[in-house]
Amino acid sequence: MIFSRSFFWLAVAALLAPQAAFAAAEGGMGFVWEAANLLLLLTVLFFAARKPVSAYLADRRHGIVADMESSEKLLLDAEERLADWGRRADGVEDETAEIRRAARAAAEAEAAGIVADAEATAERIKNGAQAAIDSELRRARAALQQDAAELAVSLAGDLLRDNVTDADQDRLVDEFATRLERGEAA
Repeated sequence: MIFSRSFFWLAVAALLAPQAAFAAAEGGMGFVWEAANLLLLLTVLFFAARKPVSAYLADRRHGIVADMESSEKLLLDAEERLADWGRRADGVEDETAEIRRAARAAAEAEAAGIVADAEATAERIKNGAQAAIDSELRRARAALQQDAAELAVSLAGDLLRDNVTDADQDRLVDEFATRLERGEAA
């Protein structure tokens, strides 16, 4: 308030000084009336406009202070967000590398599992094929033995028919009967 009054009186003096010099040069009362009118006008303006102007300036000052505080808060928030995004950006490379490493490990594990499954399947197929071969060989051997036995019996029968006479047959029957009587096994 002191600054306002001092400024007011300084302004009045600055406005009246040229008028005083002009009136002194004319030497009349015109200057006094003009000065009194000006002083009266300035006094009325001062007292009439002082409260609204002071209120306006106070409101304006409070608004500017509030805006500055709000701006400061927004600036701090923006700086915090920027720092957070900076940390996230730094972490993205590490996170990407970790994801790649995990994906590579998963792919290698999956490939190892597929290879192990394929090897196990191949082993089962090999074992099944070997079992089928062994079974087929046993069957073929049995069939060959059967065919060989039948052929041998057939050949032996043919040989006996061709080479054994009735006398040989009687002698064989007598020998068999003798052995049976003695209890010998044939």
